[in-house]
Amino acid sequence: MSSEQPHVKVPSFSTYSNRIIIKTILARPDHGVGLIGQPVIVGGWVKSSREFRKEPPAAAPENRGGPKDVSCVEVLQTKLPFLRAIIKAFGGEQRIRDKLDAIVPRLPPQPSISILSISDGSCPASLQVLVDSSLASPNRVMPTGTCILVEGLMQKPSLQGKESVEVRADKILHIGVVDPGRYPLSKKRLPLESLRDSCQFRPRTTTVASVTRVRSALTQGTHAFFRENEFLHVQMPVITTSDTEGSGKIFQVLTPRRTEQCPNIETIKASIKDKNKQIEELKRSASNDEALVAAVDDLKKTTELLSKMENEEKTRHGKSRGETSRASSSDEFFSKKTYLTPSGRLHLESYASALGNVYTFGPRFRAKRSETKKESAEMSIVEIEMAFSTMEDSMRCAEDFLKFISKWVLENCTEDLKFIAKRIDKLVVERLQLILTSTFERIAYSEAIEVLKKVAGEKFKFESGISLNEEHESYLADEVYKKPIVLYNHPKALAPFYARSNDDGETAATFDVILPKVGAVVRGSQNEERYDILNARMKEFGMAEREYEWYLDLRRHGAVKCSGLGFLFDAMVLYATGLNDVRDAVPFPRSFGKIND
Repeated sequence: MSSEQPHVKVPSFSTYSNRIIIKTILARPDHGVGLIGQPVIVGGWVKSSREFRKEPPAAAPENRGGPKDVSCVEVLQTKLPFLRAIIKAFGGEQRIRDKLDAIVPRLPPQPSISILSISDGSCPASLQVLVDSSLASPNRVMPTGTCILVEGLMQKPSLQGKESVEVRADKILHIGVVDPGRYPLSKKRLPLESLRDSCQFRPRTTTVASVTRVRSALTQGTHAFFRENEFLHVQMPVITTSDTEGSGKIFQVLTPRRTEQCPNIETIKASIKDKNKQIEELKRSASNDEALVAAVDDLKKTTELLSKMENEEKTRHGKSRGETSRASSSDEFFSKKTYLTPSGRLHLESYASALGNVYTFGPRFRAKRSETKKESAEMSIVEIEMAFSTMEDSMRCAEDFLKFISKWVLENCTEDLKFIAKRIDKLVVERLQLILTSTFERIAYSEAIEVLKKVAGEKFKFESGISLNEEHESYLADEVYKKPIVLYNHPKALAPFYARSNDDGETAATFDVILPKVGAVVRGSQNEERYDILNARMKEFGMAEREYEWYLDLRRHGAVKCSGLGFLFDAMVLYATGLNDVRDAVPFPRSFGKIND
């Protein structure tokens, strides 16, 4: 029998950092036990800590035959904490404490070991690191949030606990200290709503870190799905000149005015008054004609400046809304009004009309005072457009896409989902599997109305013809069908202007995919390819044709049937993590009246 030891696979260093990722240690089948005895470099942030004090070595007795002589200093040293407490209680002055320190030398700190649980964000689990006080004092390395990079040896846990391995630090490579009094995560188990005011630190919590990793997996799965199905990724503009949804709830982009370089109106008026006095004096003296001419010319320029600034002020306050101030427009970066886009589908359609199947993924903005916790002012949305396709094709694509990314998260976020099931929502895995195993129920909007009418008054208020709200969608998906549903053929009045009108003249070729718990995660449509009908719809919405000439051109020249959808990415993060508020699912939330750095 061979006496050779089995080969131990040592975890590799991070590609761009001289350290080993904690996940490569703890995610092994043996949880890192096979690495015992191996040297490693690990780093992370302290999640929790405790101190183990070493027993001082016993001193050899000097006098076995009688009592040991104890010096006065030694007696005072043993009573020093008591004396300090008395001085503090009676408001002793600093000079008294300083004298006491001079008389009675401080005892050397007792040797100890700092036991740190550190995380580098690669997985929910933490790695235990032991730091001897001879390497770094406990008050430097133990506070929660301290960043530490150590070089040491993998070993069996030296103390009882749930850890399978630990690292004994032999060398400290870096310490990023923390001020516990000001660091917001020093408190234990802060609620998610409290963390919203500390967005720069909240990813250091295990909960937000797990949510972020799930979000990242959804992003990777999104790109993988479209890559496998031969979609081209196209970056769409964030700044646009049109309201791409026709809702009017958009953010306008303005260039900050350089007011710090210009005097204010009152200052200019005072200057004009002084210049008039100066001119009167020059006229009375009649001693310097050149000075008088120069003063009159200066007054003229100053008066013109005042007139210009007053016109700008009127325009700014809406007193001359119908006029375009050249002075005002010259300060703007763009030659016409611009906005943050609420949707990229119109622009994306121009690429679908040339390249076939395309998708984009980016931020979209809506200046809407939302009453739901599922939307925010800035949202991440995946949008697709497919040439030569109908609404039926987009509905199938939406279903395949949701199944693909749900499977992707289940396969790639096992440990995070276990943590989320323990801390946030125990049904999170079951909910993702529901998408995989379900056949999505397809319901016409009119059919959904009839279902809701039957329970109106018992469950909620309902009026025919209104847009289904979050409560209605939740009832259909959670109570009636208990699985994902596809709601299609909405009334034209509720559809976007570019949605294709159906032959019944009452409905449009639109659809929503609604999931239990979170409601709508996909909103899609077949686009209106008929020029006359699209133009008429735009007039119904009160949209200026000149602002959408480029979009109408797609109907004038080589029109093609096209369909697409918008996938509400943040809502899917809520579904996959069990969170209830989108502000906890995005890195830096923006909502009405609230914005974090």
